[in-house]
Amino acid sequence: MLTFVSADWVEQHLDSPDFVVLDPRSSIRYMTGHPRNAINVSVARARDPNGRIFSAEDLARWLGACGVDDRRTPVIYDNSDGRHAALLAWILMYLGRTDLHLMNSFWERWVADGREAFYRPVNAAPQSFMAHVRPELRRTMNEVREDVQDGARGHVNRKLVDLRSSEEFAGKLDSDPRPGHIPGAVNIVWRELAAKDGNLLAPLEHIEQLFAAQGVGPQDRVVAYCKTGLRAALGFLALAQMGREVALYDGSFAEWAQSGLPVERASTK
Repeated sequence: MLTFVSADWVEQHLDSPDFVVLDPRSSIRYMTGHPRNAINVSVARARDPNGRIFSAEDLARWLGACGVDDRRTPVIYDNSDGRHAALLAWILMYLGRTDLHLMNSFWERWVADGREAFYRPVNAAPQSFMAHVRPELRRTMNEVREDVQDGARGHVNRKLVDLRSSEEFAGKLDSDPRPGHIPGAVNIVWRELAAKDGNLLAPLEHIEQLFAAQGVGPQDRVVAYCKTGLRAALGFLALAQMGREVALYDGSFAEWAQSGLPVERASTK
């Protein structure tokens, strides 16, 4: 389902008719340099006016309008921290793609290694993108509320993992209207999942230790969330890479808190 490839591999397949290279960054970042033939599929534009990620139908229309089709294999790359690549990967997986390729190093390394960069947009023709939705990869607010209620009754069917900073999780930031976290959640800071050597994700052994330290084992079904879904996507990607059962609550804490649902404030472990 997920194939991590090197920058060398991506460079060798830039002109292949069987692959399409996708840049999930903002249009401004895209215009500061991108690989040849890469098209801009900015995940910032995959949200409605309220800031919520589109429905499956609207996501499929958006991808098609960007030039993504059902035939070519998607190859995703990113810069600096991988959050945008992770969110686009989740979107494509949620819509049924099982052939995703992700470049395991960042754009900065591409440039530092002297590979060619282009500074003009690739005007991709609109395509038809057919969604084959996998609803088990997306969790709604009502479903998460049921998960919390089940957990309170001692029936833990899914474990909630909050990928925000420890300060946000503990409710120590006054910038949050209702500081804290979803009841029963554990905290794994998203940056801990990123590699320290310029690669997209840390080694699997390190990721497994992070989750195990919070009581999340291979048998657990996980719901990842953050504030708006972007940071949680990296947690989703890390668990999906390991073959774990994981869903993204893309409404995340912003939606939960605004809806008046219970919030916990406590120190992190």
